Order: sequence, then structure tokens, then C-alpha cells
Amino acid sequence: MEPACRIFGCKAAVPAELAQESFCPLHFAVSVEQKCADLRRETVGGAPDEGRRAEIVRYLGEAGQTLARVATGNQRLPDELKARILNTFLTLMNLRENMERAAARQKTKMEVANQGTKP
Repeated sequence: MEPACRIFGCKAAVPAELAQESFCPLHFAVSVEQKCADLRRETVGGAPDEGRRAEIVRYLGEAGQTLARVATGNQRLPDELKARILNTFLTLMNLRENMERAAARQKTKMEVANQGTKP
């Protein structure tokens, strides 16, 4: 018997791919989307430092790999959940692109500032 999701009131089964997280596929996708929203807000003001950026990139990769294992696993998923998982992949990709753009903007600002200080 598969364990139930750790979200109060959810009786959905937790597939083997999500045993470590103890989430059903829907609640895992929701948690990834919420985390991405938090990270997006964190990175809006500017690019994070290299250490934090590496942490975020690692999270994006791990979440994407887990989603891929869930989507291609043995559990049959309804079409609505498949669409949600695809949307979550898009959210992960958009966050990565936003981080890259923020880093490029910060680099450009630093280059402009450095040029202004040169004689």
C-alpha cells in the first residue's frame, strides 16, 4: 500500500518517485510552483550572488528531474495533472531565464559603472 500525501486532507497516493518528499504529484507540482514564485521574488531586485545562484540552479535541476520521473513513472496520471506538470516545467524554465537576464543586467550595469570611472 502506498503512503498518503502529507498535505492535510489529501488522500492521494504518493508514488515511489515522490516517497522522499511525501507529496502526491499534484501537491509536489504546487510546492515547486510556490518555491519558484518565492525564488522569482527573491531575484527580481537583482541577480543573487554566485553561491545562492548555484543553490537555485541545483534546486531547478532536482525539481525538474523529479517531475520527469513522476511524469514518466508507472502511475497513470489524468490529463489535468499532466498539463499541470508541463506548466510546472515551464515555470522552472522561466525562472532560470529570469535569473540569466538579471545576471546579464547586473553585468552590464557593472561594466557601465567601470567605464565611467576610467579616465
